Amino acid sequence: MGIDNYHLNYQYQGVQYTAMDIWQLKIFQKVIELKSFSKAAEAVHLTQPTVSSHIKDLEDHLGCRLVDRMGKKTLPTGAGSLLYTYARQIIRLAEEAEDSMARFMGVISGNLSVGGSTIPGGYLLPRLIGDFKKKYPEVTVSIEVGDTKQIVDAILDSRLDFGVVGAKVEQGAILQEKWFADEMRLVVPADHRWAIKSAVHLTSLLKEPFIIREKGSGTLISLKNSLSSKGLGLRDFSIAATLGSTTSVIQGIKSGIGVSILSEIAVADDLKSNVLTSLPVKGLDLTRFFYLTYQKNRTHSPLCEAFMEFLREIDNRKSDA
Repeated sequence: MGIDNYHLNYQYQGVQYTAMDIWQLKIFQKVIELKSFSKAAEAVHLTQPTVSSHIKDLEDHLGCRLVDRMGKKTLPTGAGSLLYTYARQIIRLAEEAEDSMARFMGVISGNLSVGGSTIPGGYLLPRLIGDFKKKYPEVTVSIEVGDTKQIVDAILDSRLDFGVVGAKVEQGAILQEKWFADEMRLVVPADHRWAIKSAVHLTSLLKEPFIIREKGSGTLISLKNSLSSKGLGLRDFSIAATLGSTTSVIQGIKSGIGVSILSEIAVADDLKSNVLTSLPVKGLDLTRFFYLTYQKNRTHSPLCEAFMEFLREIDNRKSDA
């Protein structure tokens, strides 16, 4: 039985009362987080009128308005913001209770929300979830993909159980464990004059039109750290464009806007098809780590612990190979 089925009725002195429905709270949470009835309906696999009806029932039960429709956006009222804080806690506790009981009975089940910065979230975690579900078929895992800053913010806000990001962060409430190493490389079009080289010197790269990721990107943070060790910064590059995703950077390279430094994982298909070429940069260490990232003082559910341990085992097997 999942939290979607909880609805508490009770009697006091012969009068029947109905407590708040956890399923309605979950729907309300999605409406607030997605700022949209239609997006929330899609997320919980209901029709928009059904979602609206649940929110109306919740408002009637509490006797106040919880959301305002502001054009295309749906925003919480003051009462809605207050309820949202409690809704998240109630839903999390209900899920933790189910997870703990399942663990006690020898079963791992429930819902897990994991965040991943571009490379882990887009390329690594989706491949691993299938193997994890073979071991624990009663589990549902959802992945939120964003840049490193967005994922860390979501973890701090308890919207995600934990995340995997591509850079160290300076945040006292966050703990990080090295997961495994990733080798970034200079990526150029296959017909670029450097494509036939075995490597490019850093001094030559500084003069070439260069594409960077947006602020908050783990790739950008790692690049800055590598440059800082050499007494350099992005100011020393000839920046041609700042683009908001790894995909857009790859398209920019293909379009001739400039070259860039990316994880080889992100361009694996283009390297195989000889559309792009990657090569090392002499004088610049481009090795970085992906990090398991989670709240320092948060108690993890058994499911969360099981998935994190699964990821640790994957890394150990990789290290022993």
